[in-house]
Amino acid sequence: MRLPHLHLPYLHIHVHDRPLAGDPHPHNPFHWKLYFCETIATAILMILGLSAVILLTASGSPFAAPLQHHPYVQTALCGLFFGLSGTAAAMTPFGKVSGAHINPSVTLAFSLAKRIGGIDAFNYMIAQVIGAFLGTTVVYEAGRLVAWWGNMAVSVRYGATVPYGQISIWWAMWSEMFVTAALIAMLYWLAAHPRWKFITPWSGGLFFLIMNPITAWLSGNSVNFARTLAPALFAGQWTGLWIYVVGPFAGASLAVMAIRMNLLGKLHLLEARLVNFGHHGRVPSLDDPHRKTVTPHDASHMPPDTGAG
Repeated sequence: MRLPHLHLPYLHIHVHDRPLAGDPHPHNPFHWKLYFCETIATAILMILGLSAVILLTASGSPFAAPLQHHPYVQTALCGLFFGLSGTAAAMTPFGKVSGAHINPSVTLAFSLAKRIGGIDAFNYMIAQVIGAFLGTTVVYEAGRLVAWWGNMAVSVRYGATVPYGQISIWWAMWSEMFVTAALIAMLYWLAAHPRWKFITPWSGGLFFLIMNPITAWLSGNSVNFARTLAPALFAGQWTGLWIYVVGPFAGASLAVMAIRMNLLGKLHLLEARLVNFGHHGRVPSLDDPHRKTVTPHDASHMPPDTGAG
């Protein structure tokens, strides 16, 4: 006797809902595990990144003292270690589940490229802002518990990024726009190539190691509104905050425009991830984020993993 086919909605959602692949008809519009993991990953970025900036630049820091007479080296190291903080966040299980955007500009670029839906993109950005506040709160509370750390953190305004005040603020805005465009173009190009995608989560440190001595003096090279907003709240530093919205978002849009015009070659990005590729848009398990499940339907429709893909 042949049993009738049973349609189980929860299995249908698990198999076919692919929020990080630009699924145009998601069965579940909200993906709370993704948002939670993106929040924690962004908090880790901020804890490590702001701590590095404080140690490298604050008066009283044993690491900052020998760098005072070498400002270009100092700002290059700040870029390197903040970028590597993003790498560390991406390599946690939380970053591997969410894809480690940890930056509203990155999420906007993926959204414009139709790799993530509007609802998920909006919630990712909210998660990133919340995560940035949580991470900065940890740094702030550590300063309340340990006086010397608090004094150093206050002296550098909790790592806040501010525009250079001796020239027009528009220069800082243009800098944020073009540095963000270059960052997004690099990340997208790497993530779209199977041969190079493993470098993607590591590339931020090298990028800012090079860019910081050139352009950080203009705006701090934030390229990340969440990263700027949270320290600004704790430091009470609101000067030119608008440029950290307009500049990075315009830069992300500019990069996606260049990609669509094939100025970087023909790129096809399978999923909105900067780390832990190969899930074809699905939400991996937090316990085992590397585990990949592919249905026969997906296997028959996937392009071969050769060339840009």
